[in-house]
Amino acid sequence: MKPSHTIRPVFDDPNLVSAAGLVPALRLAEAAGLYDLLEGLSVPSPNAAAKTTGVVAGMLAGADSIDDLDLLRHGAMGRLFAGVRAPSTLGTFLRSFTHGHVQQLDKAGGGLLAGLSARVPGLLTGGDVDGIAFVDVDDTVREVHGYAKQGAAFGYSKVRGLNIQLATISTPTAAPVIARARLRKGNTASATGAGRLLAQAITTARAAGVTGRILTRADSAYYGWAFVGTALRHKAWFSVTARMTPSVTAAIASIEASAWKAIEYPNAVYDEAENRWVSDAEVAEVPFTAFTGRRKAEHVSCRLVVRRVKRLQPLASDGSEQGELFATYRHHAFITNSTLSVVEADQRHRDHALVEQVIAELKDGPLAHLPSGKYPANAAWVACAVIAFNIARTTAVAASMRTARWATLRTRIINIPARIAATGRRLVLHLPTHWPWTSGWKSLWATATGPPTPATT
Repeated sequence: MKPSHTIRPVFDDPNLVSAAGLVPALRLAEAAGLYDLLEGLSVPSPNAAAKTTGVVAGMLAGADSIDDLDLLRHGAMGRLFAGVRAPSTLGTFLRSFTHGHVQQLDKAGGGLLAGLSARVPGLLTGGDVDGIAFVDVDDTVREVHGYAKQGAAFGYSKVRGLNIQLATISTPTAAPVIARARLRKGNTASATGAGRLLAQAITTARAAGVTGRILTRADSAYYGWAFVGTALRHKAWFSVTARMTPSVTAAIASIEASAWKAIEYPNAVYDEAENRWVSDAEVAEVPFTAFTGRRKAEHVSCRLVVRRVKRLQPLASDGSEQGELFATYRHHAFITNSTLSVVEADQRHRDHALVEQVIAELKDGPLAHLPSGKYPANAAWVACAVIAFNIARTTAVAASMRTARWATLRTRIINIPARIAATGRRLVLHLPTHWPWTSGWKSLWATATGPPTPATT
C-alpha cells in the first residue's frame, strides 16, 4: 500500500480516542468488583482506586513504563473516563506503596479473578467445572540497568535484575490466568516462598470456581518438601521435575526394559501395521520415595515417571550397564501422586511449559521494564500487571478470542480508534466500518454491559 493523496497531518480533533476498547474492558472489570476491591487500599494517597485503575488501563493499552501512561490523556479520553491522572501523579502514587500496601493490592487481584470468573464463567472452567485444573509455579528474572534499582542483583540467569515469581491457573480448555505474583530480589532462590505462593494460588483457584481436581506443576527448581508438602496439605496432585540425585538415577536404572512405552513426540511416526508410535521417546514409571533425607513424616511415597530420549550422539560409557543406559539416553524424570496413566501423566507434565508463554506475554507488555528505582513501587507495578493480564484474558474470552495473546487482543479489541459524539445525555462511540473483529467487539460489549452470564451446570 501507499498513500493515495498528499496528506497534511493536523492534531486538532478533541473527539477522537485511540483505545476505545478500554471502555468495555473496564466496564467488565467494574462489574467484577474491581473498584470495590481497590477501595480497601490504605495507601497514603487520595483516590487510590482511581489511580490504580489508571495504571491498569494504561497497561491494557500497551504502556510498559510510567511515561507511557500519558497515552490515556488524549482526545476525548477525559469524556469517556473520570479521574485520568498525569504520569507524574501516578509515579508518585506508586512510590507511596509499602510492602503491606502491595499485599493489599495482591489480595485485591485475587478477589478480582474470582469476580471475573463469576462474570464470564468460561474464563477458567471452559464449561467443565468438575474437570481437572492446573496450577503452575515458576519464576523469571527481569533484567534491569543502572545502580538505582533497589533489590537488583545477579541471579541464576547471570544477569542483574529482579526476580518475579508467579502462579498460573489453567484447564485443558481454558488459557492460563495469573493467580498470584510477587517481586523478589534478583538473587533470591527460585523455590523461596514457593509453599506460601502455592497455597495462595490454590485458594484463589477454589474461590474462582475450580471445584475439580487440581494438579500443581513445577520444574526441578521447586523439587522439595515446601512445594510438595503444600500440595498434599491442600489435597492437590503434584507433578514436579526431579533432580538427578543418586536415588533418582538408581530408580531409573532399576526400570525393566519391557516397561518402556513409545509415545507421541516431535518427529515420531505412527506405525499403523503395529498400532504403535515409533519414536526415539519412551516413558516408564517406578515407585519412589522422595525426600528421604528429611524426617520420616515428610517422606513422600509417589510415582517416578521417566521419559527417555535417545541421544543423537551417544556419550562415552563407563562400561557398566547403568553407564551404558545414561550414555545412550537422556532421561527426564518427575515425581507425581496423580492417578493418571503414565502416558497422560507425562503429557500433562510437559504442558507445564505454558507458564513460559504467560511470562513472555508479560515481558512483551507491562513488564518490559520495571520502571521505578523504588522496590515497593516496582512490586506494585507487578501487582497491577497481574490485574491487567487477567482483565485482558477475560476480555479475550468475552470477545470469543479465547486463546488470543495479549498483543493480539490489544491490536484487535483494545486499541481500536473511535470518535465521540453526544446525543441527548449519552455519548456515542463511532467505530470504524468494516473492522475485521467487529463481532468479537460487540460480544465483549454485550457481556460487559449486560446482565451476568449464568454459569453452565
